[in-house]
Amino acid sequence: MRKSLIFLLAVFLLTACQSKIITTKTVDMYNASGDMVGTAELSEEADGVKIKLKLEGLTPGFHGIHVHEYPKCDAPDFKSAGSHLNPEGKEHGLMHPKGSHLGDLPNVEAESDGLVDAELILPKATLKDGKMSLLRGEGTSLVVTEGQDDGVSQPGGDSGVRILCGKIKSGKGKVPEQTPTDPTEFNEKQKDE
Repeated sequence: MRKSLIFLLAVFLLTACQSKIITTKTVDMYNASGDMVGTAELSEEADGVKIKLKLEGLTPGFHGIHVHEYPKCDAPDFKSAGSHLNPEGKEHGLMHPKGSHLGDLPNVEAESDGLVDAELILPKATLKDGKMSLLRGEGTSLVVTEGQDDGVSQPGGDSGVRILCGKIKSGKGKVPEQTPTDPTEFNEKQKDE
């Protein structure tokens, strides 16, 4: 009887601990005017964090996108987000021969209607605990820039001003905020019209 009780208690504790591990996260993206312009769905994958990005209202063409070190998105310039997430002290740029910042991502392209529907992977990143976590401390942020990241220029790819920002909050000690209506739900309808 006692062994059964200990076994059940151990199973309960393991199950309870596993349920607290975050494997997905939704990030609301805002422009400098404070309008919600889309979402980024983050999910833990074997090779990093996958980001499903749905945005609207961008200038057609390529835009840089990076994970930054603080979960702060103070408009209009979003400089409160800090620098690119770089826990290993690397140089900037996916094409840099000495490696890149953890927060460096490939450019995304806005179509002629200003919509972005992209899927990206952030290699080596995690939503779990650790040095490479996007949720360490209070969290990080996801920032989109006005222009294209050239992949090598220091310190940030010469991609222009920050135009969109979303907080990747860890939720440690914070009360969840209400999520506004997602305007990108209408993207498919806009494309069909």
